[in-house]
Amino acid sequence: MKASQFFDKSLLSKYNTSGPRYTSYPTALEFHDDFTHDDFIQAIDDSANRELSLYVHIPFCHTLCYYCGCNKVITRHRSKADTYLEYLAQEIALQAPLFKDYTVKQLHWGGGTPSFLTHAQITTLVALLKEQFNFADEIEMSIEIDPREIDMDLADHLYSLGFNRLSLGVQDLDLKVQQAINRVQSTEFIGDFINHAKVVGFSSINIDLIYGLPHQTLENFAKTLTKAHEWDVDRISLFSYAHMPSLFAAQRKLRDEWLPNTEKKFALMQLAIETLCDFGYDFIGMDHFAKPNDELSKAQKEGTLHRNFQGYTTKGGCDLLGLGVSSISAIGNSFSQNIKDLKTYYQAITEKQHAQIKGVSLSADDILRGEVIRELMCNLYVDKQAIEEKYAINFDTYFAEDLLLLDTFINDDLVENHKQYIKVAQKARLLIRIICMSFDAYMKKHINQQRFSRVI
Repeated sequence: MKASQFFDKSLLSKYNTSGPRYTSYPTALEFHDDFTHDDFIQAIDDSANRELSLYVHIPFCHTLCYYCGCNKVITRHRSKADTYLEYLAQEIALQAPLFKDYTVKQLHWGGGTPSFLTHAQITTLVALLKEQFNFADEIEMSIEIDPREIDMDLADHLYSLGFNRLSLGVQDLDLKVQQAINRVQSTEFIGDFINHAKVVGFSSINIDLIYGLPHQTLENFAKTLTKAHEWDVDRISLFSYAHMPSLFAAQRKLRDEWLPNTEKKFALMQLAIETLCDFGYDFIGMDHFAKPNDELSKAQKEGTLHRNFQGYTTKGGCDLLGLGVSSISAIGNSFSQNIKDLKTYYQAITEKQHAQIKGVSLSADDILRGEVIRELMCNLYVDKQAIEEKYAINFDTYFAEDLLLLDTFINDDLVENHKQYIKVAQKARLLIRIICMSFDAYMKKHINQQRFSRVI
């Protein structure tokens, strides 16, 4: 793959607007409180899936990273986690019976910072999940790690409990950048921890990197990319920093003059993509990189890559149950989300016996459009005939108005619209979110709203 094909500056500038990341369709903006817990239960009964992916949200962080837009609770008091785990245990006990005929094939802990928990707390939570749910003999278990507040033996402990995938938040290794975003960490320790985790037996290690942060330069970001290559990690997630201080108060600590301008941010993105491709990583989707022998790479080559609230995944056939504050579920033809506020979450578990606050039941049109968007996001390709046979429609007739919106991309040689298929050019990979918006029936009411991050 020639990475240079992604960087036509005139095209990137032309289409660098705001848009959804399409971890779901409809997006979370369409969730509403008319979707009840009874609707959630009905979605379980109606679902054709009997395999389950579990997501557990641990909201706590020791310190505030100024760039972060995640749902988190900043505290140094581990006792708060004890209280949270008590209520989380109640939610698990309430939800698990609804999924007694499901088999758990995937478990992921995110946050916040799951490694905020002590060894004992982690052990207790894993034991509870395995006790309440039916875990498959072979299961993918992953966890997000903040390398600033852990000891080396965390890798041994997690592996002993069944975790086999790690994701470390690295973001950037330059000290000036770290100081600006309030995330100073030891490069040496991160490398030592990754090496130790490999020795322990972890089969896959991911790191997160961000471009567009304060004080980033081509020179210092190149050093971060080179170090990632030296660590020989299996996957790299490369995200664009979305500066939205009106939505995220902590970002107001980052002065505009510290941030790279649009041209410099383009250059940082180009440097990262070209460097990682030169290092031998496959470019997955729009923001992930994986070794050629990695499951994500194989899934993309086979056309089986999937996308959900956790990003790109190989577990497309699983329903997703979110547990904990703010977590999102995708069950059958429905999406739903838990309460975001910690105290209100506790109150709901006690009084309502669930923490769900909103959701949406998918219409036939939602399901159809969701599959088209997902195919584009994952494979840059839609087989019209397969869609027609599955949904008993004429593709070009059904999407007549939407297909007109592709004309601008077609004129720029970014999209091919044939009778049998739609194909997105590799050089348009970075613009796939904007292309997908052509099929989004809800997008008209969100135009000109600062609700989504920019593409670049």
